[in-house]
Amino acid sequence: MGQHQRCYHHRCDTECPLMLPSSMLPMPVTWEDLLGELAPAFRRRSTHRLFVLLACGMILAGRRTVVAMAAAAGIAGQFRRACWFFSGAARDIDDLGLAVARIVVKCLVPAGQPVTVAVDGTFFRRWGRQVFQARWAYDGSAQGGKKVAFGNTWVIAAIVVELPFCSSPVALPVLFRLWRGKGTASPVELAAEMMKLLAGAFPGRVVHGTGDAAFHGESLVVEGATWTTRLPANAVLYGPKPPRAGKRGRPKAKGARLGTCAQIAQDADWQDAVINIYGHAAAVQINCADALWYGSFKAVPGRIVLVRDPDSGKPYDLGLFTLDTDAGPAAIAERYSWRWPIEPSNATGKQLPGVGDACNRVQKAVERTVPFGFLVQSLLILWYARYAWDPADIDRRRRLCPWYRTKTEPSPAGMLARLRREFLKARFSAIRPGRNASDQIDLEDWTSHSTAA
Repeated sequence: MGQHQRCYHHRCDTECPLMLPSSMLPMPVTWEDLLGELAPAFRRRSTHRLFVLLACGMILAGRRTVVAMAAAAGIAGQFRRACWFFSGAARDIDDLGLAVARIVVKCLVPAGQPVTVAVDGTFFRRWGRQVFQARWAYDGSAQGGKKVAFGNTWVIAAIVVELPFCSSPVALPVLFRLWRGKGTASPVELAAEMMKLLAGAFPGRVVHGTGDAAFHGESLVVEGATWTTRLPANAVLYGPKPPRAGKRGRPKAKGARLGTCAQIAQDADWQDAVINIYGHAAAVQINCADALWYGSFKAVPGRIVLVRDPDSGKPYDLGLFTLDTDAGPAAIAERYSWRWPIEPSNATGKQLPGVGDACNRVQKAVERTVPFGFLVQSLLILWYARYAWDPADIDRRRRLCPWYRTKTEPSPAGMLARLRREFLKARFSAIRPGRNASDQIDLEDWTSHSTAA
């Protein structure tokens, strides 16, 4: 091999000198420009070029193993370098995630508006005893009654945005933490780490965090950010901290006991309200009161919000606790509804771009492949919203799939099919008369993939 054709083993920790010009793979100009904005997140240009090729490979490949992504990107003969990108390259996945987050906020969040972040845990099944930090754990997305499986548990933070062509908010994953089991940082502490990073990345904006009932604790009290979560049924609330009484002894840290959500709901003064949840207006009854959740947030001031359907026979349907004492109860209820988009986002990542398909074992590779796949998914949605949205896509999709009779919004599968069509156009336009087109996308194979998506 020549000087510029040698490649180190994929376990090597040094930079590989192999040159990978992006011209090897014709791609849409808009997609290349978007990925080019992430260049400052990489220490070396060659590593960024490899990231661009592998991101294109994830879009074009069928099964998203590292070798399959390399083959789809046109560098099948250099698959060791693709493996090295995940297991040995000198880069920080947080730097890349924050770079994506800044582009998302710049393009999709109106100026001056707060940034809403949804945090959730998800599980990826793995096989093999030597997979880094793989263990038996709860898998809430498992089908059937068996909810325990072997694999990796991740905590994911996604920026939730409103898109003009979607009736409900959309979650774009940006930061990730691999939970390493008992005795290490808990999922709540990992979520707090990511909230601190996002609050520091947007110093001029308030970051509103939200998570389900599993995410509550004093570590989530972050400067420049708020937190909203669902209250467990057995959580006990107290009144705000009373003023000093001027007497000797330790002052009271909490007010009178308010009780659980069910107890508070019995004497609640319910107010009628209309809130926008999941893209629909809903008439509900709301009760709100200042309170302390001393068992989780100690003496940090907060607010309890109870929500129920007017026709409900229950004392309440939803109990929320928030550290945002300035927002109204309807705004808090709507903000918590923005937590839900991260659930279909996790499912889409596993089913569509194949996040978790990579069969790697070493520490760095395990810690990087899942974030890489989710970031490509976020970039796909960002690319579509920024460059490619066209109402004609819905008509085209309904012609190809006539069983979607009520389809009015683009899905991630439609966005992926659109980007693949743009790759096809770029590949055809890059072929000149008399040129060998052996690396051209096979039209029949591509059509089968995009139709299945």
